[in-house]
Amino acid sequence: MTTAWAPGDLSPLDAAQELEIAVEGARRWVPVWVVCAGGQVYVRTWYRRDTGWFGTAVRSGRARVRVPGLEADVTIEDIGATSTQVTADVDAAYRTKYADGGTDAMVTAEAAATTLRLDRR
Repeated sequence: MTTAWAPGDLSPLDAAQELEIAVEGARRWVPVWVVCAGGQVYVRTWYRRDTGWFGTAVRSGRARVRVPGLEADVTIEDIGATSTQVTADVDAAYRTKYADGGTDAMVTAEAAATTLRLDRR
């Protein structure tokens, strides 16, 4: 069962430069960039793959995430680039939050296809 993120939960997620994710079946925390858009939490990787944290996250559909001030269990929804509006909103959030560099690779069509929505459990 998922629940909506409380506004107080979104603040530390939005403020964090990186979110650490530990997917079910893995024992280590992996740092990834995180953005909030439309009251939802999203992560991406550079390219879609079936291995590593991303492949395990998609297969298991569950993880634990942490940033300073928050640690939570989440379900993972692989939304890819299924919604033009969500893709545009997430792209804009990446461009704004990470404007200092590295953003170009995270807003390509290939990266958009890896968009995962994290819903609080």
